[in-house]
Amino acid sequence: MFKTIALLKCKPGLSREAFIDYYENHHVPLIRSLLPQICGYRRNFVEPEGAFINAGAAARDFDVITEIWFPDRAAYDAAMALHARPEVAQAIAEDEENFLDRSCTRMFVVDERLSSFD
Repeated sequence: MFKTIALLKCKPGLSREAFIDYYENHHVPLIRSLLPQICGYRRNFVEPEGAFINAGAAARDFDVITEIWFPDRAAYDAAMALHARPEVAQAIAEDEENFLDRSCTRMFVVDERLSSFD
């Protein structure tokens, strides 16, 4: 498996409920239709209550941690080639403008490691 993580921020003025609703009911289906190589797609919406932040730490500048899996590096590369096509990039960008503060978007390729517990 090949994994990416994105830190995404809600568009200013949009309620948390509207943000989640738009992401789940509009953006996810769009992404799944445009990038069929994705084999797993998880959204982790940050709960504002109960967060633990060390004194002096930078303020949180994201509202959701998105995890996207691909079967392998070749599938990821194929998805990124599709994403680079002008019509696909435009469709994604236009949709993101409806619910994201795109200036805060950060995406990473990660090397996921699992611990086994007995």
